[in-house]
Amino acid sequence: MKKLDKLFVNQSLKTKWTLSTAIVIFISYAAICIVIYLALYSWLLQNEENNAIRTADDLTGFLQSQKGSITIQEIQSNTGLLKAIVNQNQTVRIFNFDGYEVLRINDISPIAKIDLSDDSFLTTIVTEDELKEDVFVINRLVQIGSFKGILQLIHPLSTFQSMMQYVLTAMLIAGIGAVFLAGSISYYLANLLIKPLKDLRDSMDSVRDKGFEEQIKFSYNADDEIGDLLTIYRNMMAELQQSFIKQQQFVSDASHELRTPIQAIEGHLSLIKRWGKNDPQVLEESIDTSLSEVARMKKMIEELLDLARNEKKDTNASANIEIVLDSIKSEMQLIYPDADIEIESSGKQKQVKITENALEQIIRNIIENGIRYNDKKPLINIKVNYYDDKIILVIADNGIGIAKEHLPHIYDRFYRVDASRENNGGTGLGLSITKMLIEKYSIDVDVKSSIGIGTQFSLTFKI
Repeated sequence: MKKLDKLFVNQSLKTKWTLSTAIVIFISYAAICIVIYLALYSWLLQNEENNAIRTADDLTGFLQSQKGSITIQEIQSNTGLLKAIVNQNQTVRIFNFDGYEVLRINDISPIAKIDLSDDSFLTTIVTEDELKEDVFVINRLVQIGSFKGILQLIHPLSTFQSMMQYVLTAMLIAGIGAVFLAGSISYYLANLLIKPLKDLRDSMDSVRDKGFEEQIKFSYNADDEIGDLLTIYRNMMAELQQSFIKQQQFVSDASHELRTPIQAIEGHLSLIKRWGKNDPQVLEESIDTSLSEVARMKKMIEELLDLARNEKKDTNASANIEIVLDSIKSEMQLIYPDADIEIESSGKQKQVKITENALEQIIRNIIENGIRYNDKKPLINIKVNYYDDKIILVIADNGIGIAKEHLPHIYDRFYRVDASRENNGGTGLGLSITKMLIEKYSIDVDVKSSIGIGTQFSLTFKI
């Protein structure tokens, strides 16, 4: 049994489908046929018995209706009764109580045994016996005038058995035809339904061997489970392709960004090696520059690790926006003493479902960008509006602004709006980290910007 199970499991899905359908239909058909056959068998057998009893009743009634003796000519004159006996291949015999045969009609079957010592034949007895063939035997007491004897009617079951044989043969032929037809239809449907799965497999093989550009186009667009599977696959492939492109771009950009400080450090170390040993000014300048580049590279690596980790959301976290804003304001004014940061709030204060560290990172990155990308005295306006079902935090700056075509890309890693932004002290990862945290904590963000006027971030926290 285990070998059979293993053999079945190792077959193709199409073969499993065809075999399963054929087997289920065969079993169902066989069960129905068995029920029908047994019901038909019982009904026809009972019908044969009733016919035998009816003939015996008619014959008994005819004989007992004769007041005196009866002649062969009188029996022959009852053509209806004789035709019924002959047509059904029945044999009728009348015996006296000594066991001698007195009368015989239609000698087809041999005599069935009669136990004269048993008085049970005084009533009508129907038994099934086997002479040359299966028969019904009816023994009953009959009286013709003053004569009393035993009437024996033998009703052969050959017609019944032929009928049942015919029915059984017809069922077997129909069953074989039904299984063959079911298998053929199932095989066709299996090919039809499995084709998109084959296309899916071929598309996966193609993507594995040749890349995303060689995906097979699917022609299956039905709104069913397979259609849903193909839709999910297409969406997943699109996301993977986009992620793959971003990963390639990220690796390229990260290599470029890390190469610059490494080259700068290498250049200054070479300078120190040549002349810095004996020139304190060159030595001091090279060391300061190298330390600055190391610090920038360290910060970049830390931010890359933050992006790579992308830790799970803390569902029990909560933070007070006012406290976080005050902390960041104090920190920014120490780092950027020329910047003005103004904070306003309206409504009843509420906690937001986010960790203080994540909220600090989001706000700090936005404010730092507003200060760094600014050709005037930096001015940051922060407004906190508390509502019953949400909190809206608006951070606006008076910086150089961002052109409309660049707004969709501000969250891309290492993305630069223009070359002038490369030497502002940033790593190009701040807004990428901001976007990651915004998505993690389901914060809605809206960005508006105008060249020369500034940029405004609107963050909506749901309560």
